[in-house]
Amino acid sequence: MARTVAGGSGGGRVKGARRPEVRLPELEPWGGGELEPDGDYDGLEFREADFAGQDGAGARFMDCALTGCAFDEAGLRHARLLDTVLTAPRGVGTNLADATLRDVELVDARLGGTQLHGAVLERVVVRGGKIDYLNLRTARLRDVVFEGCVLVEPDFGDAVLERVEFVDCTLKEADLTGVTMKDVDLRGAAALEISRGVERLAGAVISTSQLLDLAPVLAAQLGIRVEG
Repeated sequence: MARTVAGGSGGGRVKGARRPEVRLPELEPWGGGELEPDGDYDGLEFREADFAGQDGAGARFMDCALTGCAFDEAGLRHARLLDTVLTAPRGVGTNLADATLRDVELVDARLGGTQLHGAVLERVVVRGGKIDYLNLRTARLRDVVFEGCVLVEPDFGDAVLERVEFVDCTLKEADLTGVTMKDVDLRGAAALEISRGVERLAGAVISTSQLLDLAPVLAAQLGIRVEG
């Protein structure tokens, strides 16, 4: 189940993202052990589990809660996370390439070098925390909200973003090379720094102050020399 929120402040032409409303059933504690490729995890609570280096490629997590878990170098390629809440996940080099995240809440993450290239994210909220070097190349994001988090050098290269909101979110040196945007609301971003691909902002809405901040980058892209 999802709810639609109005996008950003001021105006109303940009369509707001549909946020997930995850209502977990009564969960059973996970019995421990290692993740299994193509494993099926339904209605489970994972607490302080260490998945470092484990192979869970193709695994399915449905109606699950994962709290305080470590994902260093975990292999979760093609995994499916459905109606699931991840709270305070941590790790470096987690491989979620080509994964599917639908109706997912990611809260207070501390992640670095997470691979989500080719992934599909639908009705996802990323709230709080910090993610360094997030790889979303060629990913498809629809109804995704980044709220109160810090994204350091995120790579959106050739990704497709539709109804994506940045609310009180800091973007540092974002790479937008080849990105396609529709109804992307950047007005609520606390900081907006674009290292590459500023010309791909068509389909996004930004504030007047953000436009002024981006003016030097836009001028450079257009070959305009500003003096005086």
